Amino acid sequence: GSHGAGHPSETLTPLIVWGAGVNYPQKVTSQFFEDNFLKEWKLENLKRLDVNQADIAPLMASLIGVPFPLNSVGTLPLEYLNNSAHFKAESMFTNAVQILEQFKVKMSQKKETTLSFLFTPFKPLSDSEQINFLKKTRLYIQQQKYDEAVSLCKTLINLALEGLSYYHTYDRLFLGLSIAMSFVGWTTYVILVIIKTHTNLTKTIQTNNKESTVLSYSFAFVGMVIAFFLLIQTCPWTYYIYCLLPVPVWYAVVREIPIIQDLAANLLSLHVGQSIGFLLLCTLGIEILVFSFFYRSTLTIGLLVFAGWPVITQLWVQAKTTALIWTLLCVLLAVFPLMPVVGREPNIPLVIATGLLTLLISCFSLASLCKSKNKYRNNEDLRAYFYQMLSIALSTYVVSSTHDSLKNKQGLPILNQIISWMTLVSSSVLPLLSSTFLFQRLFSILLSLMSTYLLLSTGYEALFPLVLSGLMFVWINMEQEALQHYGLSFKPKLAVFNFAYATDITQFRQLHLDDVRRSFFFVFFIVTAFFGTGNIASVNSFDPASVYCFLTVFSPFMMGGLLVLKVVIPFVLVSCAFEAVQVTTQLSSKSLFLIVLVISDIMALHFFFLVKDYGSWLDIGTSISHYVLVMSLTIFMMLMNGLAQLLTTKRLELPRRTKHHS
Repeated sequence: GSHGAGHPSETLTPLIVWGAGVNYPQKVTSQFFEDNFLKEWKLENLKRLDVNQADIAPLMASLIGVPFPLNSVGTLPLEYLNNSAHFKAESMFTNAVQILEQFKVKMSQKKETTLSFLFTPFKPLSDSEQINFLKKTRLYIQQQKYDEAVSLCKTLINLALEGLSYYHTYDRLFLGLSIAMSFVGWTTYVILVIIKTHTNLTKTIQTNNKESTVLSYSFAFVGMVIAFFLLIQTCPWTYYIYCLLPVPVWYAVVREIPIIQDLAANLLSLHVGQSIGFLLLCTLGIEILVFSFFYRSTLTIGLLVFAGWPVITQLWVQAKTTALIWTLLCVLLAVFPLMPVVGREPNIPLVIATGLLTLLISCFSLASLCKSKNKYRNNEDLRAYFYQMLSIALSTYVVSSTHDSLKNKQGLPILNQIISWMTLVSSSVLPLLSSTFLFQRLFSILLSLMSTYLLLSTGYEALFPLVLSGLMFVWINMEQEALQHYGLSFKPKLAVFNFAYATDITQFRQLHLDDVRRSFFFVFFIVTAFFGTGNIASVNSFDPASVYCFLTVFSPFMMGGLLVLKVVIPFVLVSCAFEAVQVTTQLSSKSLFLIVLVISDIMALHFFFLVKDYGSWLDIGTSISHYVLVMSLTIFMMLMNGLAQLLTTKRLELPRRTKHHS
């Protein structure tokens, strides 16, 4: 397993107590626990008394007769003590007073740093309630009602612990709302920027200087008031960032009021049902993305909906074959999120079969390239293709022989290791030697990345990039059909489309509602590329077998690097396809990234409220990494876009031999 998860085998610790003052074991006929430890240890007839980790400190203190530790939040487990009822009641009373003291200190600290009219105390433990509890308990002990005294002390301890938690998270709602306001403001601002600069929805409106001055002064005043409030309450400097950030963000939004009014007028003129339907669709899409972080199978639902997309939008009427292949590949890709997380069961024959399948596909595409009397084809390109096919064949052989060799306890053959590292290095250079025509370059990128991915695969995940890139190829064709369907432009011939000449800025068109769907598809495919074969936990506790072709000596940084490369390869495939979609549908990457930014911000707001501060380290860590992942999604996509541009548009020319004529 992994370290720090919440599994009982990682969180349960045997506790054995013996010696002076300790109770004798009690015999029982039956007791129920979910685990089988009692059976294994042959202790089924003795009573098992489970305690929390924090309860051990007061138990030890009580046994050796020293005061309870100052900051202990444990409750004394009385069943362990072999002593008089009076002693137990007194010990419990001391325990309650000790935890109550912590509560009082926490309350006074919070009171000092909060304005008196804003302070809300913890109601169940007001000063009068505390005195009442203590008096009652004292009375019970004097009257020798020890059981009642103990149960009252336990109630008091639980209330004091609740109160401690209440004051510890006292500012949570206030800070959470501040951050949520920043998120909402920022997302609104980005939407306004998209509408203002990338669509024809609004007219350019002159701003009134007088109004904008009044506006800036009023926002500056609000900022000063907030800062003053924080200053009086001697808040930490981080509070200033959280609370002052919404001010400039909302100022930027309110400045665009004319655009908002113009937009509202535009929206009201539309059909209400359509607008509500569009909003519902957006919400559903984002919720599916959020759920997929917790349940991978949600991606299957999303992909099955994608499979029906050509039917819903009537696209299949104009391109029956493309639509059919799209549907089949969507259904095929939808199988992967249902499979168990990668790395549990190695299946080398499947990896070898994938290598052979890739070779077969590349033979077909090479044959079709040779057949087409293409004036754009030359022998250099064919040579580059041939090298890549050779590389795939070598990778397949290396995977097979390495795992056989390791099975026979003969270690990693040095030749295999050299081939693996050479394949890894060449995979970033070989695509740059191929032709920059759309499908040829994309296929070249796929072959290069596939040869590296095969070396890092141990099971069914080897098939994943193949199916994913198949879907990406069809996606590029489908987007062309969609463009024609909405009458946005003529259909360019994809076969002769060249990446090298595709960056002419003047050809970019304005955004259409369908581009929101395009961006959503991109985000969805990026998430699928990550969660298709694994999850965050599987990245934390990966199977070292996946790097055996490269090294068998434990080296955490090298292994980590190779693992990250394996995770990134499907991302690169999706990004290159999206780059192709962008240039063939004449869209500027800036406008699409702004839409992606809106989607990732809305998702981040979800994850912000889902961050946990309780449970196992894995639960807490996973909830934080979800939030960080989504927050860094836009930056990551920009890096991927830059890499995709480099891989698709750049070309390395090899020096050619010149022919000398006599």
